[in-house]
Amino acid sequence: MNFNAEQFTASNKANAQALEALTTNAYAGFEKLVELNMATSKAVLGDAFSQYQAVLAAKDPQQFMALQTGLFQPAAEKTVAYGRHVYAIATESTAELTKSFEAKLAEAQDTFSGVVENLAKNAPAGTESAVAAFKQALNASQTAIESAKGSAKKAAEMAEANFTNLTNQAVKAATTATKKR
Repeated sequence: MNFNAEQFTASNKANAQALEALTTNAYAGFEKLVELNMATSKAVLGDAFSQYQAVLAAKDPQQFMALQTGLFQPAAEKTVAYGRHVYAIATESTAELTKSFEAKLAEAQDTFSGVVENLAKNAPAGTESAVAAFKQALNASQTAIESAKGSAKKAAEMAEANFTNLTNQAVKAATTATKKR
């Protein structure tokens, strides 16, 4: 297997493009997070001023308490919605990074398998058993990598389900607490 200047240049170009894509993805996620935070802070300020105006207009303590109590449920729902948005942005960015990483990993595995095949073809006579053992170890490692990827995917799905369940419980708890007041 000869590794010439063109292959080296092509490899560097591909790596630069992959880095550019990863960086672009990271900045896109950051931009979404900044936009979300700006919109959230604007909404919080608007809500705070509206609530302040309503409290100032309260005519008696009962109306004042009703206004204060009525603030809890919307605040809890907005907090949960914000958390969901942050989680969605993080999940989307992570999915893109994972996809890119898996593509590079598959490419590296293919290249390494090609090198091993080339070595096996050019191995000296009498080394067949050593080459076969090496190939078997390579296959076992690739199987282990696939198994780890599957486990990581299941863990991520489980974490997402737990997050969704937790946020739903938080909204229910806030709703229940507001109704009791």
